Amino acid sequence: MPMNDLPILSALRTKMQWHQERQRVLAENISNSDTPNFWPRDLVEPKFDQNGSTVGGGVGTLPLMKTSATHMAAPGAPDNFDNDRGRSGFQTRPAGNAVNLEEQMLKVSANQMDYAAATSLYTRSLGMLKIAIGKR
Repeated sequence: MPMNDLPILSALRTKMQWHQERQRVLAENISNSDTPNFWPRDLVEPKFDQNGSTVGGGVGTLPLMKTSATHMAAPGAPDNFDNDRGRSGFQTRPAGNAVNLEEQMLKVSANQMDYAAATSLYTRSLGMLKIAIGKR
């Protein structure tokens, strides 16, 4: 079995990829802070089972939203997009923009620290495996 197929390394790789994608989404939110009617987005954090593989299919899957009264509601999804926005607690600027720069910057710095922790764990896990097989 190649070292890259180990569940812990696969989970750490998935987590690092999620942090990279989240950084892109948060940067998009910040860059659109002056765009009228822009609503900030964020990714759903991946959940891992005991084997280290992701639960629920893929990383960052979005729930289906009911946009018409004739649509069937997805389990756990809000009734419409406006209800989903109202839960986040954002204040709307006069231009109709809901981006809070302070909150987005806090998310960026937390994301950066979590990514650094994941890369450190990944590097140390590889080093420990190399020691175990005698290649160090």
